[in-house]
Amino acid sequence: FASESAAVAYECASVLVALSSSATAIRAAAQSYTQLLSSQSDNNIKLIVLERLQDLKRHHSKVLQEMIMDIIRALGSANLDIRKKTLEIMLDLIVPKNIGEVMQVLKKEVQKTQGEEGEKSSEYRAMLINAIHRSAIRFPESASMVVPVLMDFLGDANQSSAVEVILFVREILETFPHLRESVMKKLLETFPTIHSSRVARVALWLIGEFCVAGEDVAAGFTTLKASLGEPPFVPPAEDEAASNGPAAAPRPEGRPVVLADGTYASVVAADEAVGGDDGTQRLRGLLLGGDFFLATVVATTLTKLALRSREHLPTRAANMVAADVMLILTGLLQLGKAGGAGATIDADSQERLQTYLHLLSSPGEEVQALCLVHCREVFSAMLRERAGQEEAEKPAKDVAPEVHRQADDLISVRQLKGGKSDTAALELDDDDDPVSSAAGAFTGELDFAARLKRVTQLTGLSDPVYAEAYVLVHSYDIMLDVLVINQTQEPMTNLCLELATVGDLKLCERPTAYTLAPAESKHIKANIKVSSTETGIVFGSIVYDAHGSPPPGGGGEPH
Repeated sequence: FASESAAVAYECASVLVALSSSATAIRAAAQSYTQLLSSQSDNNIKLIVLERLQDLKRHHSKVLQEMIMDIIRALGSANLDIRKKTLEIMLDLIVPKNIGEVMQVLKKEVQKTQGEEGEKSSEYRAMLINAIHRSAIRFPESASMVVPVLMDFLGDANQSSAVEVILFVREILETFPHLRESVMKKLLETFPTIHSSRVARVALWLIGEFCVAGEDVAAGFTTLKASLGEPPFVPPAEDEAASNGPAAAPRPEGRPVVLADGTYASVVAADEAVGGDDGTQRLRGLLLGGDFFLATVVATTLTKLALRSREHLPTRAANMVAADVMLILTGLLQLGKAGGAGATIDADSQERLQTYLHLLSSPGEEVQALCLVHCREVFSAMLRERAGQEEAEKPAKDVAPEVHRQADDLISVRQLKGGKSDTAALELDDDDDPVSSAAGAFTGELDFAARLKRVTQLTGLSDPVYAEAYVLVHSYDIMLDVLVINQTQEPMTNLCLELATVGDLKLCERPTAYTLAPAESKHIKANIKVSSTETGIVFGSIVYDAHGSPPPGGGGEPH
């Protein structure tokens, strides 16, 4: 390990792991691997070292848990494959003893990507968020230190990262009640920065479900009204044109824009004046862009907040809140009928908005139970079912290693076996030769079907001499058993198999010549020595002396 050569240090670590399974030896090998991981700049070397660490993790995870901080240093590489493999190894090595340090490192890595733009930075940020999500679910005590940092990415330009964060926040809010107050406060602060429709839908659902106290309900109302702006959502001129029918004056010209969900819309000057580009009313901009599914989620959230306000306000004040919500829902219906962005509201969204108007006009106990209780119960049941599925799938990932040899099994050493060893010793041969394995050698006796699969035809069926070769590889030797058949009515004298090789192959001896009678067959054997596992070619020809017969048959090239 003291060698300055990286190849020598790597081979020493590999040999040490192969020869010993003690904790001291594994620790020394792992330290050598981590030093190579930090000192080598070649990405291929780092990937190879990470593969070795992954193999060590399967059998010696407790030793690697002590070195998790050294392994995490590989995140400093700019290669996404190295970062991904490092995070995979790290997630399997996290224990309560090191979760705090790991979370601090992941938190700093996420903060580094906050000001960076580009596809690689976005993908790396998504991987970090996913790793933090999985770690926080396993170790709830670490969630409080990373959730506020992650929620700053709800307005991230990369939609996948923002969606991962909001789904993580949703699960944290349901699973850990003691974090709800601080998380909801942070969510209401960052809600105006959300510009993705999918993220906004989940955030709206969370506001409607987890704003329970009177102060939280009021804060939720304030945030949503600030993001929606004041009704009407349809400009007066456009509203009048829609009510007058097709003969009304044409709408002003607009320019095409791409919405957050990837759809196209046309924003007119009036819409831009109402929505603004200052980022304070992005929710209103999404609604004016024709996202009526988001409008139904807004209606659901406002209805839940209005129903919850009845528990904290007098009846008169609660009715005024409900009337304010109904005014907003009416404005959304008018926007859908006017088709502000070139798209009219669909029938399902319109029916849902009308349903909430009826619920607010006559709220009953059953309606409140349906909106405020049953929705949360269904979500809790979904999380429990998913946790059960993950728990059921977990044993399949941590299968105990297969036992290849029992304690009382016979161990056979190939060098000590005689020429005629018993069958049991052949079956339990545990001294596998790497060269034989690389060359495709078989251990044990081959049956007839297996021999047929290794037969190579060398000449045609209509040639004067039919020849086929059976190739058997054993250790550093290749044995060719060539079957030769005289298919003529004349005898063949001095029939000889002439072989030549290309590559690291060496022919031991030249086969002798034979005389074949008509229809007679003969097995000609030849031995070839192998000096490496590189590809080689054996080729040759069959020559013989015959009077008045066709030319001799040509040989093939068994590989």
